[in-house]
Order: sequence, then structure tokens, then C-alpha cells
Amino acid sequence: MKKAKIYKPSKTATQSGRGKIKKWLLEFETKQTFTNQLMGWESSNDTLSSIKLEFDNKDKAIEYAKKNGIKYEVIEPKVRKMIIKSYSDNFLK
Repeated sequence: MKKAKIYKPSKTATQSGRGKIKKWLLEFETKQTFTNQLMGWESSNDTLSSIKLEFDNKDKAIEYAKKNGIKYEVIEPKVRKMIIKSYSDNFLK
């Protein structure tokens, strides 16, 4: 049976904004991996491992998984704590 994880991706280190982290992803887990003898890369024969489906919200992703008989695990995003400071706060001791 297929197994997938549903999560909201975190922003990359090169992103300063939060524009591309609004979508939820459904990503299938890789079943088998092996090391390519020629290049030393890790490879897989499982074509589902390269598929990432985007959804507008978590409920749509869960509904898709249930409708297609996919076992899933939901990984909730961590809440980001924002500390708003003014520029002058950088010079306080």
C-alpha cells in the first residue's frame, strides 16, 4: 500500500519572504533505495518518490489521500514566533 506524508514546507535559507510556503504538499515515501555503482549516487526504482502534489489546504490533501486509498501522515508546521523590534533596539544593552 502506498504511504505518503502531508506537510507544509518551510522556507529555504535564501528566502526572506513567506510567499511560497502557503501550499500543502503530499509526498510519497521512497520504498527502496540503492547506491549507483558508477556515480555513487543514491537511486530508486520507485517512480512515486519523485511526485509531489500541491494543495491549497490540508483538508484537500487529506481528502485526496483518502479517496485514492493512500495511507498518510500529517506533519503540522511549527508556529513561528515573531519578535518585532525597532532598529534602535539593536543598540540597547
